[in-house]
Amino acid sequence: MDHTLDQTIALLARTPATLDALLRDLPAAWTRENEGPDTWSAFDVLGHLNHCERADWMPRARIILTHGESHAFEPLDRLAQQRDSAGKSLPQLLDEFTQLRAANLRDLRALSVTAQQLALRGTHPALGSVTLAQLLATWAAHDLTHLHQLSRVLAHQYRAAVGPWSAYLGVLQCSGHSA
Repeated sequence: MDHTLDQTIALLARTPATLDALLRDLPAAWTRENEGPDTWSAFDVLGHLNHCERADWMPRARIILTHGESHAFEPLDRLAQQRDSAGKSLPQLLDEFTQLRAANLRDLRALSVTAQQLALRGTHPALGSVTLAQLLATWAAHDLTHLHQLSRVLAHQYRAAVGPWSAYLGVLQCSGHSA
Protein backbone atom coordinates (compact mmCIF):
# COMPACT_ATOMS: atom_id res chain seq x y z
CA MET A 1 0.00 0.00 0.00
CA ASP A 2 1.27 3.46 -0.83
CA HIS A 3 1.20 6.08 1.89
CA THR A 4 -1.75 8.44 2.01
CA LEU A 5 -2.34 10.90 4.81
CA ASP A 6 -6.01 9.95 5.21
CA GLN A 7 -5.14 6.26 5.64
CA THR A 8 -2.41 7.11 8.13
CA ILE A 9 -4.76 9.26 10.20
CA ALA A 10 -7.44 6.55 10.09
CA LEU A 11 -5.06 4.08 11.72
CA LEU A 12 -3.52 6.56 14.17
CA ALA A 13 -6.96 7.62 15.38
CA ARG A 14 -7.80 4.04 16.41
CA THR A 15 -4.75 3.32 18.54
CA PRO A 16 -5.96 5.02 21.76
CA ALA A 17 -9.20 3.02 21.86
CA THR A 18 -7.32 -0.17 21.00
CA LEU A 19 -4.87 0.35 23.85
CA ASP A 20 -7.66 1.26 26.23
CA ALA A 21 -9.67 -1.86 25.36
CA LEU A 22 -6.61 -4.09 25.73
CA LEU A 23 -5.05 -2.68 28.89
CA ARG A 24 -7.44 -0.69 31.08
CA ASP A 25 -8.34 -2.43 34.34
CA LEU A 26 -6.00 -5.38 33.78
CA PRO A 27 -4.26 -6.51 36.97
CA ALA A 28 -0.67 -5.33 37.39
CA ALA A 29 0.51 -8.91 36.81
CA TRP A 30 -0.38 -8.34 33.15
CA THR A 31 0.73 -4.74 32.72
CA ARG A 32 3.85 -4.44 34.90
CA GLU A 33 5.63 -7.65 33.93
CA ASN A 34 7.99 -7.87 30.97
CA GLU A 35 9.72 -10.61 28.97
CA GLY A 36 12.96 -10.60 30.96
CA PRO A 37 16.04 -8.40 31.31
CA ASP A 38 16.17 -5.31 29.08
CA THR A 39 12.57 -5.69 27.89
CA TRP A 40 9.51 -3.52 28.39
CA SER A 41 6.24 -4.14 30.18
CA ALA A 42 2.91 -2.91 28.82
CA PHE A 43 3.26 0.03 31.24
CA ASP A 44 6.67 0.85 29.73
CA VAL A 45 5.36 0.63 26.17
CA LEU A 46 2.53 3.02 26.98
CA GLY A 47 4.97 5.46 28.58
CA HIS A 48 7.15 5.27 25.47
CA LEU A 49 4.17 5.98 23.22
CA ASN A 50 3.32 9.04 25.32
CA HIS A 51 6.88 10.32 25.06
CA CYS A 52 6.80 9.86 21.28
CA GLU A 53 3.56 11.83 21.08
CA ARG A 54 5.33 14.72 22.80
CA ALA A 55 8.81 14.54 21.31
CA ASP A 56 8.75 12.69 18.00
CA TRP A 57 6.06 12.77 15.33
CA MET A 58 4.57 16.26 15.27
CA PRO A 59 7.72 18.10 16.39
CA ARG A 60 9.63 16.40 13.57
CA ALA A 61 6.86 17.07 11.05
CA ARG A 62 7.01 20.76 11.97
CA ILE A 63 10.80 20.77 11.57
CA ILE A 64 10.45 19.33 8.06
CA LEU A 65 7.77 21.85 7.11
CA THR A 66 9.64 24.80 8.62
CA HIS A 67 13.33 24.04 8.12
CA GLY A 68 13.60 21.10 5.74
CA GLU A 69 16.97 19.38 5.92
CA SER A 70 18.78 22.40 7.34
CA HIS A 71 17.77 21.59 10.93
CA ALA A 72 18.29 17.98 12.06
CA PHE A 73 15.79 16.30 14.37
CA GLU A 74 16.69 16.02 18.03
CA PRO A 75 17.62 12.42 18.92
CA LEU A 76 14.73 10.62 20.62
CA ASP A 77 15.27 9.42 24.18
CA ARG A 78 13.92 5.88 23.83
CA LEU A 79 14.00 5.34 27.59
CA ALA A 80 12.34 8.61 28.65
CA GLN A 81 9.30 6.67 29.87
CA GLN A 82 11.30 5.51 32.89
CA ARG A 83 11.44 9.14 34.04
CA ASP A 84 8.18 10.46 32.58
CA SER A 85 5.92 7.64 33.85
CA ALA A 86 7.26 7.56 37.41
CA GLY A 87 4.43 7.82 39.93
CA LYS A 88 1.68 7.46 37.33
CA SER A 89 -0.92 4.73 37.04
CA LEU A 90 -1.72 2.81 33.89
CA PRO A 91 -5.14 4.52 33.59
CA GLN A 92 -3.36 7.90 33.80
CA LEU A 93 -1.02 6.86 30.99
CA LEU A 94 -3.94 5.66 28.87
CA ASP A 95 -5.82 8.93 29.40
CA GLU A 96 -2.67 10.93 28.66
CA PHE A 97 -2.10 9.01 25.43
CA THR A 98 -5.67 9.59 24.30
CA GLN A 99 -5.34 13.33 24.91
CA LEU A 100 -1.91 13.63 23.31
CA ARG A 101 -2.93 11.66 20.23
CA ALA A 102 -6.14 13.66 19.77
CA ALA A 103 -4.20 16.92 19.98
CA ASN A 104 -1.54 15.68 17.55
CA LEU A 105 -4.10 14.51 15.02
CA ARG A 106 -5.98 17.80 15.34
CA ASP A 107 -2.70 19.64 14.71
CA LEU A 108 -1.81 17.38 11.79
CA ARG A 109 -5.17 17.95 10.13
CA ALA A 110 -4.84 21.71 10.70
CA LEU A 111 -1.56 21.73 8.75
CA SER A 112 -3.51 20.79 5.59
CA VAL A 113 -0.46 18.98 4.27
CA THR A 114 -0.33 18.86 0.47
CA ALA A 115 1.05 16.09 -1.73
CA GLN A 116 4.00 18.34 -2.51
CA GLN A 117 4.71 18.85 1.20
CA LEU A 118 4.71 15.09 1.79
CA ALA A 119 7.80 14.96 -0.43
CA LEU A 120 9.67 17.55 1.68
CA ARG A 121 12.75 16.23 3.44
CA GLY A 122 14.15 16.47 6.94
CA THR A 123 17.29 15.13 8.54
CA HIS A 124 17.10 12.25 11.01
CA PRO A 125 20.16 12.07 13.29
CA ALA A 126 20.84 8.40 12.46
CA LEU A 127 19.02 7.75 9.18
CA GLY A 128 19.87 10.92 7.30
CA SER A 129 17.43 12.35 4.77
CA VAL A 130 13.78 11.32 5.22
CA THR A 131 10.54 12.64 3.73
CA LEU A 132 7.49 13.88 5.59
CA ALA A 133 5.52 11.01 4.03
CA GLN A 134 8.04 8.51 5.43
CA LEU A 135 7.84 10.08 8.87
CA LEU A 136 4.04 9.92 8.92
CA ALA A 137 3.95 6.34 7.58
CA THR A 138 6.48 5.40 10.26
CA TRP A 139 4.22 6.90 12.93
CA ALA A 140 1.48 4.45 11.92
CA ALA A 141 3.87 1.49 11.63
CA HIS A 142 5.34 2.44 15.03
CA ASP A 143 1.87 2.10 16.57
CA LEU A 144 1.48 -1.32 14.99
CA THR A 145 4.94 -2.38 16.15
CA HIS A 146 4.04 -1.60 19.74
CA LEU A 147 0.61 -3.25 19.48
CA HIS A 148 2.45 -6.35 18.27
CA GLN A 149 4.90 -5.97 21.15
CA LEU A 150 2.05 -5.64 23.67
CA SER A 151 0.46 -8.86 22.42
CA ARG A 152 3.78 -10.64 22.76
CA VAL A 153 4.51 -9.23 26.26
CA LEU A 154 1.07 -10.15 27.53
CA ALA A 155 1.24 -13.64 26.02
CA HIS A 156 4.66 -14.13 27.60
CA GLN A 157 3.02 -14.03 31.03
CA TYR A 158 1.33 -17.36 30.18
CA ARG A 159 4.33 -18.91 28.42
CA ALA A 160 4.62 -21.71 31.01
CA ALA A 161 0.90 -21.92 31.77
CA VAL A 162 -0.07 -22.99 28.23
CA GLY A 163 2.15 -26.06 28.43
CA PRO A 164 2.60 -27.96 25.18
CA TRP A 165 0.24 -25.63 23.28
CA SER A 166 3.10 -23.12 23.12
CA ALA A 167 4.25 -24.93 19.97
CA TYR A 168 1.06 -23.72 18.24
CA LEU A 169 1.04 -20.14 19.53
CA GLY A 170 2.96 -17.91 17.15
CA VAL A 171 2.94 -15.02 19.61
CA LEU A 172 5.11 -17.15 21.90
CA GLN A 173 7.52 -18.00 19.08
CA CYS A 174 8.19 -14.40 18.06
CA SER A 175 11.74 -13.33 18.91
CA GLY A 176 10.55 -9.76 19.47
CA HIS A 177 12.10 -6.37 19.83
CA SER A 178 11.38 -5.16 23.35
CA ALA A 179 14.68 -3.51 24.13
